[in-house]
Amino acid sequence: MTTSARRVVAAAFGGPENLTVEEVELPDPGPHQALVSVRAAGVNPADVKSYRSEGDPSRLPLPLGYEAAGVVTAVGPQASVAVGDEVIVFRTSGAYATDLLVDDSTLVPKPASLDWPAAAGLLLAAATAFHALEATGVAAGDTVLVHGATGGVGLYAVQLARLRGARVIGTASQRNHGLLRELGAEPVPYGDGLADRVRALAPDGVDAALDLVGTDEAMDVSLELVPDRGRVASIANFERGPREGIRLLGGGPGADAGDELRMGARPELARLAGTGDLRVLVAATYPLARAADAHREIASGHTTGKIALLP
Repeated sequence: MTTSARRVVAAAFGGPENLTVEEVELPDPGPHQALVSVRAAGVNPADVKSYRSEGDPSRLPLPLGYEAAGVVTAVGPQASVAVGDEVIVFRTSGAYATDLLVDDSTLVPKPASLDWPAAAGLLLAAATAFHALEATGVAAGDTVLVHGATGGVGLYAVQLARLRGARVIGTASQRNHGLLRELGAEPVPYGDGLADRVRALAPDGVDAALDLVGTDEAMDVSLELVPDRGRVASIANFERGPREGIRLLGGGPGADAGDELRMGARPELARLAGTGDLRVLVAATYPLARAADAHREIASGHTTGKIALLP
């Protein structure tokens, strides 16, 4: 017996105009597998990057999406979940779908207090932020500079650093300064003179810096203000990072993917989100058929919070 599902794929490499919805048949779950009816799928910049540049044509059509949330509708033998369980799916592939067949190792319980879009937008960015803080050894009493503090990863990095007892200075456009203050960070506008503005806030120095935007400004200011290059991490500047001797994290060339650490952090991140200690800000939701519009919005770089697709 099979289950009919719809999913979003990139039919060609290039821009969002190449996204389309296709029908697919999913087999019954095998051992340690589960079928999940998706209620929301998280949209991330990595989704856009996955098809933006020319790649191997044999990978087309390319299913999109790494995270989702939904309800278990069928399970295979020895599965660790049951029919009816509400779950977060991460990390998977092809999450932009009405239904997903996944290994049960990708599932964590969804906190009842989280709505579907928030649950779907939690783990990829929050696990990335957790990895960045671990890699730079952020602890109580540290002063941390977060570049791109109101981006998808930045919002989690600010909150998780504050939960560790660190002081956080975050770069953001003026319109988002109020939000950063709400989250316990001290906002600074990016642009000319950034290093001097940070020094004025932290005359005793900055202990660690997270580059979540990949700009030369973020790199230059981080290197200028943080004495130990081992406590500077970037998830975006894979061109300069290797030359500068900083920590490179994620899926770029020479980077530490941190898969085991990120996957291991999932239960605690879900717990923190469930108790409200970690806020999930949802900027917008789109129906599955409008995935291209969601990608155009996230590619603009002006989104504050997560975007989710609703099947």
